[in-house]
Amino acid sequence: MARDTGPIVKQSRREGTALAPKAHKIMAKKSGIPGEHGDMRVRGGSLYLTQLREKQKVRRMYGLLEKQFAKLMGEAVKADGLTGEKLLEFLERRADNVVYRAGFALTRRQARQLVSHGHFLLNGRRIDVPSIRLNPGDVLEVRPKSGKTEYFKNLANIIGASNAMTLSWLKVDGKKMKIEVTGLPKRDEAEAGINEQLIVEYYSR
Repeated sequence: MARDTGPIVKQSRREGTALAPKAHKIMAKKSGIPGEHGDMRVRGGSLYLTQLREKQKVRRMYGLLEKQFAKLMGEAVKADGLTGEKLLEFLERRADNVVYRAGFALTRRQARQLVSHGHFLLNGRRIDVPSIRLNPGDVLEVRPKSGKTEYFKNLANIIGASNAMTLSWLKVDGKKMKIEVTGLPKRDEAEAGINEQLIVEYYSR
């Protein structure tokens, strides 16, 4: 399964936003663009560059490869509603993101690994594809066998250590290790600091 395995801290510095918890501390010391001549590069010098960097930031934030992101954008263009908001909705409804949003993982990369290793059931059936898009009424839960592992035995502490928010479209039961999708994500429940219109403009060139 193709995935983005690039250095998360370098990616965070390149995009100017922490894409993982460990990046916060390092970026406090090294906030510039990585590379020998990083400080010589001008950020946001043109509209195209601004659009590109926003697209790259969001793509890396959710852990998609270029083709995956472009395909999702194509679906958003065809869907009813505002294209940018549909793109964010589709990103939020990915199985790996739902696991992360529920606090069952500390990062999206970790959540993606948990799903790809088959630790979850979707409506009673085992899944191992992180990109599966969940719908209202779907139930994602930890497999009984996986629930006996040390990781999930410690799930209460993991949820406590995560930055998981209470979201209107997810019902989380940490004790039963279950996540229920009760609706669709609202625009203001997506990651903060995203300008989706710049991404729409980038693909509209």
